[in-house]
Amino acid sequence: VQLQASGGGLVQAGGSLRLSCAASGRTFSPYTMGWFRQAPGKEREFVAAIKWSADDIYYADSVKGRFTVSKDNAKNMGFLQMNSLKPEDTAVYYCATDRVWYGAPVTSQSRYDFWGQGTLVTVSS
Repeated sequence: VQLQASGGGLVQAGGSLRLSCAASGRTFSPYTMGWFRQAPGKEREFVAAIKWSADDIYYADSVKGRFTVSKDNAKNMGFLQMNSLKPEDTAVYYCATDRVWYGAPVTSQSRYDFWGQGTLVTVSS
């Protein structure tokens, strides 16, 4: 499975960006797609997740109400719509998928087996 994240860029505070995550590979059959981010000098943190075959959605408190996670199963793509961006949202954003339904919580990096390369989001004040 290969994941390709895209859509990052430079945006002013209050602006919006939409990240995409394209998946490829014959064995692509995840239970969850997660989004994480890593700001300079900080640990990678959970942002959002969506169950691939259900409507269960999860958000970090810091993005709830501003970010929306979605998916297109037919196209094997996931999306992260980011509105009302703040300078503290500046980070490299990663998408990730798992292989099994059990294991670590969706908020945990250890749950995920495949990771995209990351896309940089920079929010200026």
